[in-house]
Amino acid sequence: MRECMRQLVESRYFERAIITIIVINAIGLGLETWPAAMARFGTLIAALDRAAIAIFVVELAIKLFVYRLAFFRNGWNVFDFVIVAVALVPASQQFSVLRALRILRALRLISVVPSMRKVIVGLFSAIPSIGTVVVMLLLLFYISAVMATKLFGAAFPEWFGTLGASLYSLFQVMTLESWSMGIVRPVMEVYPAAWVFFVPFILVTSFIVLNLFIGVIVNAMSEAADEEAHDEREEILRELRALREEIAAMRNDRAKYG
Repeated sequence: MRECMRQLVESRYFERAIITIIVINAIGLGLETWPAAMARFGTLIAALDRAAIAIFVVELAIKLFVYRLAFFRNGWNVFDFVIVAVALVPASQQFSVLRALRILRALRLISVVPSMRKVIVGLFSAIPSIGTVVVMLLLLFYISAVMATKLFGAAFPEWFGTLGASLYSLFQVMTLESWSMGIVRPVMEVYPAAWVFFVPFILVTSFIVLNLFIGVIVNAMSEAADEEAHDEREEILRELRALREEIAAMRNDRAKYG
């Protein structure tokens, strides 16, 4: 019985069915924010939502039956368990915030779709390297903010009067949000050579550091994919060795009794 259930939950058809239900459920939760749709199809949308929750609960129950305590050793299973548990919170005013989090069920696509799982694994494996880049960026921001406060604080106290104001203004400049007409050009009207400060800052923070972030993440995802491919190759080799041993045993039996 358990082996049949295992084959069911690990089959590609079951996976595709769950993906379809997650997508339909996410669309339904989005339609709940549309008053016209709720006025016309509210009963159907609510019924589909309850049906989706029931299917998710049954899915988790089957997996718990199949894997027992090993179910909780898989981080993705725990993630699914928490997401579905949030969906089971009663619809009351006290839990209105948690009810609003029902849309998080759409995140189950991450745990179900293998390609999405690879992206998340790559992101998490990139955290140590990203931390180094973040520290470097914070150091650059701090140095630039101190310089900007001393250079432009007297004439523009609203933007650069304090260290905190300078950090916020430089963050706006880094994101290129109204950086030219909003900050840099007014500063250059008083300090014509201010471009010597702002242009290198933008080049370093907006382009070089951003590319470092992207490079670190891409490299981590590539390493994660290589590691997964290595594990798959090892599994295939183990199966081949087991198959060869079985064939060798069969040949020995034939030679012995033939």
